[in-house]
Amino acid sequence: MNTADLPAPSASAVKAVRHFNRFYTREMGVLDPYLGTAMPLTEVRVLYELAHREQPVASEIARDLGLDGGYLSRILRRFESQGWLSRAPHAGDGRQSVLGLTQAGHDAFAPLQQKSRDEAAALLMRLSPADQQRLIHAMQTVESLLAPSPAAGTRPRTVVLRDPQPGDIGWVVQQHGEIYAREYGWNGEFEALVADIAAKFMRDFQPEWEKCWIAELDGERVGAVFLVRKSATTAQLRMLLLAPRARGMGLGARLTDECIAFARAKGYKKMVLWTNSCLTAARGIYGSRGFKLEKSEPYEGFGQQLVGETWSLKL
Repeated sequence: MNTADLPAPSASAVKAVRHFNRFYTREMGVLDPYLGTAMPLTEVRVLYELAHREQPVASEIARDLGLDGGYLSRILRRFESQGWLSRAPHAGDGRQSVLGLTQAGHDAFAPLQQKSRDEAAALLMRLSPADQQRLIHAMQTVESLLAPSPAAGTRPRTVVLRDPQPGDIGWVVQQHGEIYAREYGWNGEFEALVADIAAKFMRDFQPEWEKCWIAELDGERVGAVFLVRKSATTAQLRMLLLAPRARGMGLGARLTDECIAFARAKGYKKMVLWTNSCLTAARGIYGSRGFKLEKSEPYEGFGQQLVGETWSLKL
């Protein structure tokens, strides 16, 4: 619809929006130093994009954040001088570099992300579970109404990471069985293994030390990850999963980052995980976040000849 064809908003409507803006800025602490850091909000936003995007490039970040290219270049140079930023040649475009955070960059960003998460949790804790859902739905409504109109044939995507609900763990097992059979030819032994891991997680769940995240895209389940207690000092990342329709959006990276932030907040000293050499996308996420390959061993399993890998990350 052409906005020129719409009637002008009433004075009372304008007043209501301004009143909400004042309430929101006060409640969210927008006018305070952002997350207790000397960094401007824009720089923290750029850090967030670098941490969560898969193969980010400067032009895309500038476009999505509405930043002047020269301003973004100065921010990136500052990050690079602090040892936070890495650059690699872009395989498809020689004019651009693929950007990423170094381990020092992730270390700088992690406490900011955790503080932001803690502030959001403190806000929600004032509400009952039912009112929390009302608030979330209201926020999604505001976002969907005010977001720029999508290109023809597309629509805004809503991503939510939430705690598991009844039926979610069974879905995780099912999706592992279906996806790995279709994409890698693995047999039912793998689905049985996942079912055993999932059942143990539910039976022995320690909420103060362990967590599961379910990723939703537009209200449908598309991913999951689990963080379990391996020992008093070591956490284990397990069963990272992303449905094909949700790939390329940085969700796998977000799920991994949630695990890392949770483990750090709980005082774990180390994270470990087991994967296979053929899972190149997952390995890329782990490597970009500072995980190191500790052991590699060929084996026969799930009807295939595979190479199992153990990775670890010091927290």
